[in-house]
Amino acid sequence: MLMWFLCLLFVLILFGLLAYWLLVVTEGVFLGRRVVVWLYDLTAHKYDDIKQFGTETEQFFVVRPLLQSLTNQPAPRILDVATGTGRLPYHVLNDPLFHGRVYGLDASEKMLDWAAEKIRPFGDRAPLIQGVADKLPFPADYFQAVTSLEALEFFPDDVAALHEMVRVLQPGGVLLVTRRRGWEAKAFVGRYRDPQTFEALLQNLGLVAIDTRLWQVEYDLIFAQKPKSI
Repeated sequence: MLMWFLCLLFVLILFGLLAYWLLVVTEGVFLGRRVVVWLYDLTAHKYDDIKQFGTETEQFFVVRPLLQSLTNQPAPRILDVATGTGRLPYHVLNDPLFHGRVYGLDASEKMLDWAAEKIRPFGDRAPLIQGVADKLPFPADYFQAVTSLEALEFFPDDVAALHEMVRVLQPGGVLLVTRRRGWEAKAFVGRYRDPQTFEALLQNLGLVAIDTRLWQVEYDLIFAQKPKSI
């Protein structure tokens, strides 16, 4: 009886660890897009409280460098892929020096609902679209900048998503994405890339001026440019 109990306990522990890896650490990515979207729908109402985005930190590390790269564009169009609750649109549009529009795209309807409330004061300067990263509903060469923060590892195909981001980016435009780092990054089996490999991937997509910057414990920020001759 004791042996059966210990075996059952061992199986339950293994099952618990597997469930934790699938649903918490990797947030459903190995179970398919629908599970990922479902998990984000479930947590949308508390997402900002979990993340605790700091305005000063966002401005210093993300918004200012991004807008500095767009100084020659009087009213740029920015696409934020996997915008979630509108984190990047909110902080960019709150910058008094920015006079363009920020499009937010996400697959989660609930996340977009929360984003809509947050950026409602900006009216038509902050259009929100429900869609997926590997089939962006925009024409080629449309945006002066494309961003995607803390999201690539959760797409079914991150390379396909990057291809789409480059496609809709204007020649001379700026791509800003993140690369997962730290021990949890390696839990994304078959999807982890070290800095050199990730930069090589961006180069293979035709991007230049690739600049990897330390950002958070879990993420690097990567800026890159689509050459004018591409």
